[in-house]
Amino acid sequence: MAVIKVTRDNFEAEVLKSDKPVLADFNADWCGPCRMLAPTLEEIAAERDDVKVVSINIDDEDILAEDYGVSSIPCLVVFKNGSEVNRSIGLRPKDAVLELLR
Repeated sequence: MAVIKVTRDNFEAEVLKSDKPVLADFNADWCGPCRMLAPTLEEIAAERDDVKVVSINIDDEDILAEDYGVSSIPCLVVFKNGSEVNRSIGLRPKDAVLELLR
């Protein structure tokens, strides 16, 4: 499965009401570490069909970023059953990202 672009319009359906855990990447186009993390997230999305990986651009979706207290990026937030269960800020290697999903 590919990384899904999420906006305010589809956030509830794709994240909060997802039947799978969701790895949400809060990012921005101008953010170097975000761009470096993107291929890792693409790999995880392709390899793991038990997890949904979504991308949220904070410049386009500043209200979502504010709602979830995102002040530094990249910010990875794991949601299960509509609730945040884990969070990581900054560039992380793939194994550390996968550890968030445990």
